[in-house]
Amino acid sequence: MVRFLIRAAIFVVTAALGLLVASWILPGFHLDWEGFLIAVLIFAVAQSILAPFIFNLARKYASAMLGGIGLVSTLVALLVASLVPGGIHVDDVVTWILAALVVWVVTALGAWLLPLIFLKKKVAART
Repeated sequence: MVRFLIRAAIFVVTAALGLLVASWILPGFHLDWEGFLIAVLIFAVAQSILAPFIFNLARKYASAMLGGIGLVSTLVALLVASLVPGGIHVDDVVTWILAALVVWVVTALGAWLLPLIFLKKKVAART
């Protein structure tokens, strides 16, 4: 249970970092600070629900798309999070695509690196 909570916290933190990085480097990607936390939570929940669903659809109907599932689910989660007023605003289609790529890269790196950091601390604490 503790591992699940740590992984969920890491996922929310990496989602927040991904959205922040996208807003910093993409001029057409805007975050409203009042709705930032809600946008992050909606994005994280949507991403965690949509990724397995989209994976199963792609595996069944479009197996060639399996490599891009993370990007597709990130784009769809961004679309869902943008539906809530006061969170995410994206100006054009190119920014949507670039935002999905940026957020996906940041969340993937964070999901890979942060557990390593926490595991090292946990292993060091045991010795």
